[in-house]
Amino acid sequence: MLDEEPEGFKGGMTAKKYIALTKASKATATRDLQDLAAKKLFLCIGEGRSTRYEINFQD
Repeated sequence: MLDEEPEGFKGGMTAKKYIALTKASKATATRDLQDLAAKKLFLCIGEGRSTRYEINFQD
């Protein structure tokens, strides 16, 4: 994602994209993405099935 941001990685990172890249389970993908958001590395955008994550370049 860092190679593509801020313009690239259309639609940000989603659990579905994370699963495709890492072969992780949906539960693990969701937990990992939420952890990165809690650490303020990712910004969480949207809710539920439309949740996506973008790199937080602000903090």
